[in-house]
Amino acid sequence: MTDLQCAATLLVIRHGEATYAEPDVPSDEGGVLTERGRRQATELSEAVRRYAVAAVYTSVMQRAVDTAAILAERLDVGCEPLPGLQEFTVGTFGRRLGAHGLIAAVFARWLDGDLDASWPGGETATAVIGRFRAVLQSVADLHRGETVVVVSHGGVMSLAIPRLCDNAATELSRAHWLPNCAMAEIVVDADGWLLRNWPGSRDQAYVEPDSPAG
Repeated sequence: MTDLQCAATLLVIRHGEATYAEPDVPSDEGGVLTERGRRQATELSEAVRRYAVAAVYTSVMQRAVDTAAILAERLDVGCEPLPGLQEFTVGTFGRRLGAHGLIAAVFARWLDGDLDASWPGGETATAVIGRFRAVLQSVADLHRGETVVVVSHGGVMSLAIPRLCDNAATELSRAHWLPNCAMAEIVVDADGWLLRNWPGSRDQAYVEPDSPAG
């Protein structure tokens, strides 16, 4: 069996609960973990220990970096930030009071299949999915035959993962919301991408009610 045929398992995790300098306005700031968020990451480290994780990778945004640092320390593995895993940008809607609804409207269009929709200064869904896929593929290629943790964000995970996995329906993006520290398990090999687990909840109270981003 060649390296390309050997599967890599990616445990893609949403960061722990975070707080922001101005929680009532959207922004691209990194945020920091709350005490609850730190506990969530600690508890998750115990749940993933059975996978014999080889490495932890993370979005460059601070709330993800903080989550990944806790996981890496408790799992005793290395941790590396990778551009491309970050949440989608809010563009000119940043710092704009009341813009959460405008962002959510564009996100809803993405989930309806309009992947070229955007807002001023923001990314299209096509761009978000493309850069997310490129990073995950690179990580998978480095870790054939191994399991790694990838810490990312709720919006990009909900948008991209159901569209990247051959056995997943895009309706997953709507049917199950991703709570903090939720984990999707993806197997990547030469034959494609397989979604083994989609962890979301049907209860929207588990996520921020005013924004699809995370």
